Amino acid sequence: MGRKVTLATCSLNQWALDFDGNLERILKSIEIAKAHGAKYRLGPELEICGYGCADHFYESDTLLHSLQVLRKLLESPVTQDIICDVGMPIMHHNVRYNCRVLFLNRKILLIRPKMLMANYGVYRELRWFSPWKQLRQVEEYFLPRMIQEVTGQDTVPFGDCVLSTKDTCIGTELCQELWHPRSPHIQMGLDGVEIFTNSSASHHVLRKADQRVKLIKSATTKSGGIYLYANQRGCDGDRVYYDGCAMVAINGDIVALGAEFSLNEVEVITATLDLEDVRSYRGEICQPNLDIEPEPCHRVKVDFSLSNDEDIYLPTHQPITLHFHSPEEEISLGPACWLWDYLRRSGQAGFLLPLSGGVDSSSTACIVHSMCVLLCQAIEDGNIQVLEDVRRVVGDDSYRPQHPRELCGHIFTTCYMASENSSEDTCSRAKGLANQIGSTHMNINIDMAVKGILGIFSVVTGRWPQFRANGGSHRENLALQNVQARVRMVLAYLFAQLSLWTRGKPGGLLVLGSANVDESLTGYFTKYDCSSADINPIGGVSKTDLKSFLLYCVEQFQLPALRGILSAPPTAELEPLTDGQASQTDEADMGMTYSELSVIGRLRKISKCGPFSMFCKLIHMWRDALSPAEVAQKVKHFFRMYSVNRHKMTTVTPSYHAESYSPDDNRFDLRPFLYNTRWTWQFRCIDSQIPLLRAPLLVAAAGGTSWSAGIKDAPPKTEPLNAGSGQLEGTKCPPHSSEDWGVPDGR
Repeated sequence: MGRKVTLATCSLNQWALDFDGNLERILKSIEIAKAHGAKYRLGPELEICGYGCADHFYESDTLLHSLQVLRKLLESPVTQDIICDVGMPIMHHNVRYNCRVLFLNRKILLIRPKMLMANYGVYRELRWFSPWKQLRQVEEYFLPRMIQEVTGQDTVPFGDCVLSTKDTCIGTELCQELWHPRSPHIQMGLDGVEIFTNSSASHHVLRKADQRVKLIKSATTKSGGIYLYANQRGCDGDRVYYDGCAMVAINGDIVALGAEFSLNEVEVITATLDLEDVRSYRGEICQPNLDIEPEPCHRVKVDFSLSNDEDIYLPTHQPITLHFHSPEEEISLGPACWLWDYLRRSGQAGFLLPLSGGVDSSSTACIVHSMCVLLCQAIEDGNIQVLEDVRRVVGDDSYRPQHPRELCGHIFTTCYMASENSSEDTCSRAKGLANQIGSTHMNINIDMAVKGILGIFSVVTGRWPQFRANGGSHRENLALQNVQARVRMVLAYLFAQLSLWTRGKPGGLLVLGSANVDESLTGYFTKYDCSSADINPIGGVSKTDLKSFLLYCVEQFQLPALRGILSAPPTAELEPLTDGQASQTDEADMGMTYSELSVIGRLRKISKCGPFSMFCKLIHMWRDALSPAEVAQKVKHFFRMYSVNRHKMTTVTPSYHAESYSPDDNRFDLRPFLYNTRWTWQFRCIDSQIPLLRAPLLVAAAGGTSWSAGIKDAPPKTEPLNAGSGQLEGTKCPPHSSEDWGVPDGR
């Protein structure tokens, strides 16, 4: 009957500027698509060069090599008899565009430039590309000679156009265009386009996957149609992880869905669908809207059919039930896949983690263990690429892992770095977890190195600093903590470079960090301590989520040692012990709880709140726990900590981007790092409102609405504010890192 079409979309683990590897993966995806009977293959955004080229997009080499890969694709017999839709940068009239190139049988059919750019959060597309602003307009693009020699064409259509085959019409969207209020699919659908395609480079953020699905279902619910979504997968050389999830939808239903997290470099999703279902749906749903006259799309005709006459016995795909990962599963899978891509592409032989026995470093260790579980499962499933990569990493061409714990022992080294201020409890917790996940574990005592450094200081100055508990000043106390923290960083890199050498094995280890997003937000870590590492898989995850993740790991990976870690109060153990127990805790040092920090972080970044607007929101959100004066105190304390310590974010370890309130200074959260830390004007605005809020307090005391809120546990009371200076009376220097051996520093 000639109405059923088989379409293919895919997720590819592309790598920025890896033109050989990118070409190989594109060809493999086309080959798989054809093997499943597809007549149309869609790939991710900028798949030829990789989405994450950043300022390499400025280079003419990137454009040249992309064209060279396009030529290889045109020449390949694999690309014959299927419409191929690939992404690459193209310069037209000396302007760079992010484009889709559609070709068939050595002929380029059209080039569609991106019209709506992603330019928020981690995206900076307007830095490198211009949007195509000429709606429904098409120009001639003069092909370079290397392409002319293959296609025999001088020019091809370039602009806002759609592709008309003999049996249907296909329209293109690129990534951000789906999320925009003026999405092109709306007008294209009204003009009769039946198949919409979307090529994306969409990164993972916790709790985001369902948003994508809702948008795609909505796009075809309103006016019917088939929607193909392709996405990049993996770490292409940056802080983000592209989480695949290629899918196909029809008339508001998802009929095919790829994996969100996977070690497969190429995943192709195909679906066979009936075009008559689209036409029938539109006949009923869209009939009342036929009086709307959209501006006609420019149609490029091609003498090719996606269907054939003998399709009556061809079954069509039906709607499927969707399952979304929990946040705990996302933390287990996303950072693990990101770590594996980084490790295998860096050429190193494994990881080294300073394991303190606290929540943060234990979370990092569990993510590495999860990575080993995924690797073993992929090898068991027959993934040859993963097996080859594992053998290359461990330096043994015949190695085949039999169990995740065994693999952990080959590629993961943990070390507990004890000082005279460390307790037996944290030491035993670290050792217990290391034993259960199978890492190669070491106990290192840093006291000799610390005393050596202090000895040098004493020889030069004639003074020996003391802890506050021993009569020293606040400055001495902080400096002594800083020395311990920074010695641990130096030793971590020393052991990362040479520990494999001592075992007679080649290569070095990547140092893993373990500061969470909330500590980065307040600067609760020492600059150049153990938070200074090569990469950090939890730097974009909140403390609250990490605790939930460890609870998940207890059952998922059978790691009972985590129960003791979760029950212990987080502490840096940098000051002298009291009766063998830690005398300092993180939340007491910070002056607020981690749950409060999570709320404040979201208000600062996502809600774009400064001190005054944050105060105005929190007096309502926290009215069941705090008075307006106490809210003011919290807000002022946070902004002072944040501004004093913001300079630390300029050197923070590259972290997995998992939260939309991340304070990452590199590309996501662009702020000054030298502030007027008194915030005099802003804090006066807050103070001026507190007397006005006393009347509601009196009403509340008489039985009306109370002023206190939204946090499970009422935060601890702190010292009153000095309203004139905007600083806490008796405020300490900027606080330090968490249980993972950091320290207040302010330096």
